[in-house]
Amino acid sequence: MNHPYLLLWLEGPLQSWGYDSRFGRRDTLPFPTKSGVLGIICAALGAGGAQETLLARFADLDMQVFGFARQDKNGQAALREPLLRDFHMVGSGYNDSDPWQTLLIPKKNDGTKTVGGGSKITYRYYLQDRAFAVLLAVPEDMLSAVAEALQQPVWDLALGRKNCAPTELIFQGHYPNVQQAEEAAEKLASQKQRIRDLKVIQGVEQGGEILTLNDVPLAFGEQKRYRDRQVSLFYQG
Repeated sequence: MNHPYLLLWLEGPLQSWGYDSRFGRRDTLPFPTKSGVLGIICAALGAGGAQETLLARFADLDMQVFGFARQDKNGQAALREPLLRDFHMVGSGYNDSDPWQTLLIPKKNDGTKTVGGGSKITYRYYLQDRAFAVLLAVPEDMLSAVAEALQQPVWDLALGRKNCAPTELIFQGHYPNVQQAEEAAEKLASQKQRIRDLKVIQGVEQGGEILTLNDVPLAFGEQKRYRDRQVSLFYQG
């Protein structure tokens, strides 16, 4: 069955698309994850909690990602900016004698204090100055509702993390097939003087770098669950 495609444009000074992060180190992939994109959809719809039924409808549908770099003075793709590393202190500045403030201080499994009083440094990694076109297949009966929600979102939309604000409208139309969505993405990139330097195709495609990602969400909320998918990554330019 053929599904219509949304064209989502993800552009901003910072983006972060983690899929295998730990408490102390929050990495990012060089492109948006399916869980991150569906998180944007859920935020637009105001769909909180597990949302198992909603996520199941998108689990097996296609998602393609195209990355765009800025155009340099020679008309070529500019070099990518290096990853930005930031760090956060978690659990510092709280009064451990206050019963409410102490709830915000990290503790061991048994509830006792950790070594050093509970303050922890966590490192966060971000992509800088990137733009992505995401071509997302959508169930036809959900197309109007999702398109409208992306234009008038219930909750704020972010590029992976809440501190990564988009600098362009995310919704850039819907199209009857992936070819027309890709053409629209290339036209928009040309207007912005950006050149494609990365492509991510769902599934195994010859010539690409094959990655297995645990980024297909089965349930959000407190008990998150994911399953794997394979993608083919191509660097271009």
